[in-house]
Amino acid sequence: MADAVHLGSGKVRELYALDDERLLLIASDRISTFDVVLPTAIPDKGRVLTGLAAFWFTRTRSICPNHLLALRPDGRSTECRRLEMLPIECVVRGYLSGSGWKDYRTTGEVCGHRLPSGLRESDRLPEPIFTPATKAQSGHDENISREQAVRIVGAERFAEAERFSILLYRFAAAYALERGVIIADTKFELGVDRAGRLVLGDEALTPDSSRFWPADQYAPGGPQPSYDKQYVRDYCEKIGWGKTYPGPELPPEVVAGTRRRYVEAFEQLTGIRFDDYLANPSVVLS
Repeated sequence: MADAVHLGSGKVRELYALDDERLLLIASDRISTFDVVLPTAIPDKGRVLTGLAAFWFTRTRSICPNHLLALRPDGRSTECRRLEMLPIECVVRGYLSGSGWKDYRTTGEVCGHRLPSGLRESDRLPEPIFTPATKAQSGHDENISREQAVRIVGAERFAEAERFSILLYRFAAAYALERGVIIADTKFELGVDRAGRLVLGDEALTPDSSRFWPADQYAPGGPQPSYDKQYVRDYCEKIGWGKTYPGPELPPEVVAGTRRRYVEAFEQLTGIRFDDYLANPSVVLS
């Protein structure tokens, strides 16, 4: 990596500068839950995230430009355009789950969106809703209202972020449903390029940034089986971990089960065998 300067480490990614215009993002096999990176890695998780994000970037360029410039042969590294990232998380919810369900039970609203009464956990919403959140440097991201988000990024940029996020979600949700996967909700990271355009960055529509449910097992009224890291969250809850550092070691069966779910999500959504991606990552770009 003589051509790159290390800029920082995230929960999952290592970030390098290639030059003034380009960054190198490397997705590790680390996994975090409740905002704590666990000591046990999930083999090939980083390659699943990188390949699936590249797959979606390729198919959504006509909706919103993105930062992807090149996918490297290791299957976990991408060369990307530098962006000035918005200081909010752009969350879209199509179903009532997670923190949205908790808020709804308390107030009948989710981030200022008044929803119909009588909805059950995991119900499909009448329309997808944009529910921004803060980007926490430590601790948990927190849902915020539209008004709070407007104060952070400005009314015009907020409206543009909402429009792009809803369009991206609608496209991906319809595409995924045809392949047997429900995208219950997802988080986008948007940034601004040097021309002032809003651009999709980081990763998109992966098991780390989305809630994926198998459509053939969908049964509203409670939690759903998932292809994402909910399996790890459930294990951590079951053992009574206090959700503070350090996180628990994961037993081999949880590691294997988590890897299997990530790979299943990749194959179900892309229609590409994961082994074929490992052999030639560029298959997700066509």
